[in-house]
Amino acid sequence: MQKQRAIKLKNLSEDIARKFSIKDREFNFNNESFEVYELMPLSESTALITFMKSSGKQCLAFCYWINMAGGQWRYFFPTYDHCIGMESLKEILQSIELTNFGLNFKEE
Repeated sequence: MQKQRAIKLKNLSEDIARKFSIKDREFNFNNESFEVYELMPLSESTALITFMKSSGKQCLAFCYWINMAGGQWRYFFPTYDHCIGMESLKEILQSIELTNFGLNFKEE
């Protein structure tokens, strides 16, 4: 992962931990605080952040890089349902790539 992208990811992880540690934030029923436990790059444009909660539980944020406004990380907290949906994405994306590849040689 590029150094500047990695630095932005680390900054994002700390920002998420700070925001989710607000005791009176919406849906923080147990008044938990969050601490970054691990940053795990998956590819040049995806990563996982594991957080340790003050309750001793862990949670996971999936981060993805988008090339907008100079590039930025976005994230969400995935569920099993997200994972099941993403498993299907690889084959569908490959099919679309194969379809589109042939169009690169189409005479106009």
